[in-house]
Formats: sequence, C-alpha cells, structure tokens
Amino acid sequence: MSPESETLWTLLEADLRPLRQGLVTHPVYGLIGDLPALRVFMASHVFAVWDFMSLLKTLQRRLTCVDVPWIPPADPLAARLINEIVLGEESDEVAPQRYTSHFDLYLTAMEEVDADARPIRRFLTELREGLAPEGVLASLPIPKTTSRFVIDTLCTCETSTLEVASAFLLGREDLVPAMFRSLIAEIERSGTRCASFRLYLDRHVHLDEETHGPLAKMLFVSLCGDDPANWARAKAMAATALASRRALWDGVVDALKGEGE
Repeated sequence: MSPESETLWTLLEADLRPLRQGLVTHPVYGLIGDLPALRVFMASHVFAVWDFMSLLKTLQRRLTCVDVPWIPPADPLAARLINEIVLGEESDEVAPQRYTSHFDLYLTAMEEVDADARPIRRFLTELREGLAPEGVLASLPIPKTTSRFVIDTLCTCETSTLEVASAFLLGREDLVPAMFRSLIAEIERSGTRCASFRLYLDRHVHLDEETHGPLAKMLFVSLCGDDPANWARAKAMAATALASRRALWDGVVDALKGEGE
C-alpha cells in the first residue's frame, strides 16, 4: 500500500468507526440467549448469509472470466484474490475431507436448532423458477427489514466494481469477525448448544480475520488506488452498507420483542 493509500485508509476507518462500533455493540446479540430467540435470529440472518454470495459472485464475474470462450482476466492478482475467497466460501473444508459452502453449513445449523428454514428454502425454489427476488421477498413471512436488506444488497450488485468491493469488504468481511465474536460471547454465556452454528461462526472469525479480510482489503485498495475521489465513493457505499445492516439488526430486535411484522 502506498503512503497515500495508507493515509486514505486510516481516514476511512476513522470516519466509519462510529457506524461500525454501533453494529459490534448492537443490542441484538444480548437477546439471543435461548433457543427460541436464536431461531428467530437465524431465520432472518440466513438471508444475509445468502446475499453475501451475490456480492462475492458479482466480483468474481467482473474480475475473472466465467464465460465461454474464456478470456484471460485483465488483472491476474485481482482474479487470484477473489477466487481464493470464493474457494473458502463456496467449498470450505470444515473438517477433514468434508467440504461445504458456508450457506449450506448455516442451513445445517438451522436444522440443528429447529429454526424455520421454510422462507429461505421457498425463496430459493422460486428463484430457480425464474421469479424476481423482489416479488418473492414481498410474499415471504419475514420482517420487512430483512427483505429490504436483501434488496439493498442486490441493488449494490448493480453498482461499480469499486462500490461492490467496498460493500463487500467494509460492510461484510472487515466487520464480521467483531460481530460474530459478540454472538459467540452471548452463546457461551447462555450455554446454548449448536455445534454447526458455532462452527459457522468460528470459521468466519478465523477466515475473515486471517485470510479473506486481508485479501478483500488488498483488492479494495488496488481498486481505489491513490485517487481521493475513489475513496470518497467507497466511503459512501460503505456507510450505506453499514446502515443497511443496522436496519436488519433493528428489525430482528423488533421481531424478538414481538414488535416485528
């Protein structure tokens, strides 16, 4: 990272710190200390687990080649970085010779605690049938804030590659370890047992902090370069992504308190 980029990154982190901290200390984590509450949380959070892959696949489509005939990627380093992340997210080795996507691992965790996976499964079934996401989401028995979060993410996928990378890094990869540590702390405090969910959380803390986060940061910085205008666009998108996550968590809190839709 150049000295100019280092300075711009430091300024960006400082500007986003209040939004980020509000998510790391959000009251939602303190409300999932028993299985009924965890089930409510997971029924909404699974949609964020799903739409994360839309951000990732948008970057893979733009920075690598997934078409036939194949064309070499314009930026081999960017292609390497994003393919490395896809490998872990789509086919992680969660145990010796056991490979699974993190989304499927999450579904396994939902089954383990008897969380309601019918909305997300119906969502996927109707997407396979060619229905538009917005219409399907509107018909599902989930909080409106959850539907809005997914729609916001899909809209982000239509923006510039720099903005998608910003939402991916600053709204997801860089944030997840701290958020998930808050979840782990509450689960340990309450004594709630869910082996697959704990594995899911632990894998993300480990991978996002030690591997995926640094890779996403390298990609993000390379896209921003030393241009302050690029960093300003990235900051605006990051703030939007963080606000969207805050609204998602607020909606889960309302649902847990019996105030949700």
